[in-house]
Amino acid sequence: MIAALLLFATTVSVDFNTENGRIRPELHSSSFGPMICSCPPEQIAAVKSMGFSASRTHDWAIVNANERVCDYFHIFPLMHLDAKDPKNYVFGPTDYLLKRTREELGHKIFYRLGTSIENSGTKVHFNALIPEDFDKMAEIFAATIRHYNRGWANGFNWGIKYWKIWTEPDGHNTLWCLPDGDGEGSSTAPAQQADVRARDKRRFDLFAKFFVTCIKRIKSEFPEVKVGGPGLVKMRPDYLGNLLAACKEAGVAPDFISWHHYVNDPKIIMDAIDTGRKLCDSYGFTDCELIISEWHFMGYGFKMLRSTDPEVVRKVWFGPASHNGIDSSCFNLTMLAKFQTSKLDQAYYYGCRHTSNWGYMDELKRKYKIYYGMRMFGDFVKDHQRICASASDTDGITVFAAKSEDGARRSVLVVDYRAGTREIAVDVKGVAPDCPVRAWLHDFTHDCEPVAARLAGGRLVLEKPDANSAAFLLTFASHKD
Repeated sequence: MIAALLLFATTVSVDFNTENGRIRPELHSSSFGPMICSCPPEQIAAVKSMGFSASRTHDWAIVNANERVCDYFHIFPLMHLDAKDPKNYVFGPTDYLLKRTREELGHKIFYRLGTSIENSGTKVHFNALIPEDFDKMAEIFAATIRHYNRGWANGFNWGIKYWKIWTEPDGHNTLWCLPDGDGEGSSTAPAQQADVRARDKRRFDLFAKFFVTCIKRIKSEFPEVKVGGPGLVKMRPDYLGNLLAACKEAGVAPDFISWHHYVNDPKIIMDAIDTGRKLCDSYGFTDCELIISEWHFMGYGFKMLRSTDPEVVRKVWFGPASHNGIDSSCFNLTMLAKFQTSKLDQAYYYGCRHTSNWGYMDELKRKYKIYYGMRMFGDFVKDHQRICASASDTDGITVFAAKSEDGARRSVLVVDYRAGTREIAVDVKGVAPDCPVRAWLHDFTHDCEPVAARLAGGRLVLEKPDANSAAFLLTFASHKD
């Protein structure tokens, strides 16, 4: 009986009179952007409606089939040619995509210098091979920046600020590959494990040299931009620590470090942010920004995501705990809220293709739950600027409050991510005790739909239809300080 009662005993508090900083839109960004083919106006409108601040260009060459975009070997296809001659570059397709991203979506550009992922096996690699000439690669990267920021080669003066060097060099056989492969990373045989460790050491040494070379070259010509990386598979203090040590020894300072997260536990991500800050500070890089350049809910492994077994498919793709279902959406909302008061500087939700596993809708153009959650948070960020005090007494319940610049609009986001509650009491200060309130519910059966809510004596109670994950958006009547 006691356990049953505790299930319903959840209280959160909000105080609009106390401010805790400002909304940072750059923490709500993604890899979604326009596509050259099969991208009707309604898909552009859908991406825009989610309210992202910026678009990251990684993997755009994969989702734009048969188009030469973004990746270095598309922009500079013949490596034996002169990297300083503008005639040897092909910028047109990338120009088109970036122009649409800026003009139609209104997004800033976070440009990944390097290559998209190459899932071609253990020893078969082409684009993801470690470059033979680091100086020439750095020159190609510099030419790309020059084209988009200084008008070189019939280019633009867009002032793109962030340039990321490569992605996931610590992955195996996907993005920073030795000519004869990176070894069998999944093997438990001692000899093969030793081989992988030796190859990893060699790959790291090469990447550290490459990273330093590129930063030096880019900053020598473009001191105004921010350069960093490397977008590790996950937060790895050992790898990042060694990379920062290499930078310090070479006398270069990365403007940011970046890494990825594919998990279902918010604590893992929040702990990694604190780890990243302490790590940068320990090497003297106190101004180095922290960026999560890919993140996504991951409730199941890749083997299950790719399974054709009917029971596995049902679990992974349907129901509350599905890959892009309500658990996934409420995980996203939890992270987006927590990011705002963290030490993180930017975050990019991973999705490139508009449809499929890593999109926001299925092949029949039916929106996933994650779409509605992202749109909910995008509207919140657009309409509010000042973060207000809030607290929760229950793990798994996240509350985020904010008001507009003039204080007239005051709203609260309450998220239950796998907490199992059925009722959430919300104590509110900073509005009239019986102020009118509007509420929207996002859960397994509702897509951010209006529901009844009433504030009485400074408290309201939110009722969930079931114990699954859910989110409420509450907006209080116009109020002026």
